[in-house]
Amino acid sequence: MSVNRLDPKKLNVLVYTGHGSTLESVRHCLYTLRRLLAPSYAVIPVTADMILKEPWTSTCAMLVMPGGADLGYCQVLNGHGNRRISQFVQRGGAYLGFCAGGYYGSKRCEFEVGDKKMQVIGERELAFFPGTCRGCAFPGFVYSSEAGARAVELRASKSALNAGAVPDVFRSYYNGGGVFVDAESFADQGVEVLASYTEELHVDPGNGAAAVVYCKVGEGAAVLTGPHPEFAAANLDKSAGGPEYGKVVDRLAADDKSRTDFLKSCLSKLGLQVNQDTSTVPSLSCLHLSSIEPEYTQSIVRSLDELITKEDGKELLKDLNDTFQIERSDKSFQMQGLEEALSDNVKDAEKTNTDASEDRIIDYNAIVKRLMIHDEIPSSKLTPYFNHHAFYANLKYYQSKSKEPVLDYGRHLLYGEVVTSTNTILEKNSRLLRHLPTGFTAVATIQVAGRGRGSNVWVSPAGALIFSTVIRHPMEKMQSAPVVFIQYLAAMAVVKGIKRYDKGYEDLPVKMKWPNDIYALDPANPEKKQYTKICGILVNSHYSSQEYISVVGIGINATNALPTTSLNALVEKFASTSTLKSNPITLEKLLARILTVFEELYTRFLRVGFDKTFEEMYYDDWLHMHQIVTLEEEGGARARIKGITRDYGLLLAEELGWEDRPTGKVWQLQSDSNSFDFFRGLVKRKV
Repeated sequence: MSVNRLDPKKLNVLVYTGHGSTLESVRHCLYTLRRLLAPSYAVIPVTADMILKEPWTSTCAMLVMPGGADLGYCQVLNGHGNRRISQFVQRGGAYLGFCAGGYYGSKRCEFEVGDKKMQVIGERELAFFPGTCRGCAFPGFVYSSEAGARAVELRASKSALNAGAVPDVFRSYYNGGGVFVDAESFADQGVEVLASYTEELHVDPGNGAAAVVYCKVGEGAAVLTGPHPEFAAANLDKSAGGPEYGKVVDRLAADDKSRTDFLKSCLSKLGLQVNQDTSTVPSLSCLHLSSIEPEYTQSIVRSLDELITKEDGKELLKDLNDTFQIERSDKSFQMQGLEEALSDNVKDAEKTNTDASEDRIIDYNAIVKRLMIHDEIPSSKLTPYFNHHAFYANLKYYQSKSKEPVLDYGRHLLYGEVVTSTNTILEKNSRLLRHLPTGFTAVATIQVAGRGRGSNVWVSPAGALIFSTVIRHPMEKMQSAPVVFIQYLAAMAVVKGIKRYDKGYEDLPVKMKWPNDIYALDPANPEKKQYTKICGILVNSHYSSQEYISVVGIGINATNALPTTSLNALVEKFASTSTLKSNPITLEKLLARILTVFEELYTRFLRVGFDKTFEEMYYDDWLHMHQIVTLEEEGGARARIKGITRDYGLLLAEELGWEDRPTGKVWQLQSDSNSFDFFRGLVKRKV
């Protein structure tokens, strides 16, 4: 009997944020690493609780400890947390420690010895570098200040980095970091010096002046730094320090490419797939509101009018998370005039959105989002990456073929080429959300601040189908049709929508992972029966006025090969050549198909609940039936997955005893309080 396995491809780069870290250091880490590692990895923050309690190690490629104060790291992670981190690296993971993270990753920390107010001396548990990290390497450091900041000169070791693009000498931001004492003497323990300070140091460095070191740790490795090569000059405020600080920023800006090339080489040495063409963060684009029929748009506008205020001749909708500037078009507004207006909008947005002229960290919440309301369906000239006419035509076609009365899902569409997050736009703006009907859908070509469940974030490059849909679930249906099942219906809609996309798609190997992820048989290794993730689903629900308002966010790898695989790759491998040529995947058609299937399932769900037929439909495309897992919260008991309950969608796990025989005991596990680590066969309770 063949056994299906999940692909253990590690897609997450986790940046610690919590006790001991500084907000600025975390922001610089996220900004720089996302530019260098997208779209191959999701670079996301992780808390101490997640490190301690969640099954992050199986999907993590690299853990990053940023700048701050390493005593704070010790206070929350010493013991169990550090054992998990150490084991993660020993088994092939990567660790990157900047400044405080460098002290923390060494066997011993010696910081400002002799200064009674600043002194920190002690052994460290991780000990990736088997010696002492001693600092400050240069004088003048003050916590939460740029007083001791400088542009230090570093000499890179080209032989250790094995990369031609690495500069001989470059400058990097520095503020309080250490030197790795006698680093060269640990060569026989797998230590290599990647860069050295060229200037005279404030402390005794021993033999050499190691600023950045590589440490082989079991099957994995760590890179520890004293300076901050992740800090980009574009994100430093010249006015944040004294008179000389502006000159520091200018020196860093002059060496920005060299700094970036060095950091790329460090990441490559850790085994990560680096984006050699450093990506820039795209500017947010105009949002386009349209409907399948003009009168539907007008009903939305009438509903929103009470939220709109006028300031300086502009119509604004101010909400909890975002502010939208309303632009209106009507039949008398000629297309040329509309295009000119949108062009002006883009220019105005570029003035507000400073990344348009200078690639830097952006406060997306502070940017006013342009929202164009269309009386007619937008032309492809206005939205070249999404064909509204094709979407609405496919929606009408699939609606006409449905056995259920489906009219709502997708008839109102909010599209943006580049948005923060479709889920954020809908779910975090409660005033707007309360006026949106069931089936209202937001779709984007690119997300720059996507959200995920728990510690997961779905990478959202161009080619992915990214959308969120509003569902207003009536309170009177809570007993017969509990709202918790919406996540299951969404997963079913994706899988069945793909398989009903067109002829030739029926047998594509696409399955559901509990509670709401979608996996596909890896087209690169089909003989291994290995499954890899192609879709993530996030459902957020709020109670309001006798109903639950749910926002269902879905991201599917449709035509983009990274970070895992794509529907296109599945079709090429498992569908016939004629199918591929006659029915290629298009985002507009796929969105229309999934939305109509989703509405069919939800309409039936309201009528009959999650009945036996629904249960059987769910299991048809489920990965877990009869899988044996370990229940960590039950003392490591072995159990066999038997399905889900039809009342509240709880996972059923049957305890196994001697020779894996059932003991008669059955656990019911909630999706919101348990995480399923498929790679290790674990069901863990979230805290």
